[in-house]
Amino acid sequence: MILTEKETNAINELKTQEQVCMEKYKKYSKEAKDPELKNLFTNLAKDEEKHYNSLNQVLSGCVPSCDCNDSQGKNYSPKMTYDAMTNSEDKKYDCYLATDCIGTEKLVSSEYNTNVFTFGNSEIRKLLADIQVEEQNHAEMIYKYKTVNNMK
Repeated sequence: MILTEKETNAINELKTQEQVCMEKYKKYSKEAKDPELKNLFTNLAKDEEKHYNSLNQVLSGCVPSCDCNDSQGKNYSPKMTYDAMTNSEDKKYDCYLATDCIGTEKLVSSEYNTNVFTFGNSEIRKLLADIQVEEQNHAEMIYKYKTVNNMK
């Protein structure tokens, strides 16, 4: 499999996005106050690393398999740490981190949506579509965390 220059550039741009997400989640997992949010960010960092590695495989001429039936977001059920009456600085800070990450996931999902049609290879398109679904699931998981913890 040989990628065109345009396809190679698209993969490299997506890799940059995945690298930023991976670093952000690792950083935020250390900064989050709630152990539930720390754990969520740690797991999401691992997912982003898998995406990054998959994109590297594409650059090396191999398209990894994907399941395209990810239900991670649908099945995520976070524990409540902050109730509606809690208005602590910790809650406000965790809300900030979560809100920032939702915005990032929206951006990255949009990048996959834009770039998927750059590729002629249907297996690469399938992989990128799968990663996009996983990015959407990440946003859903963070949204569920915010909802259960009464964050606006």
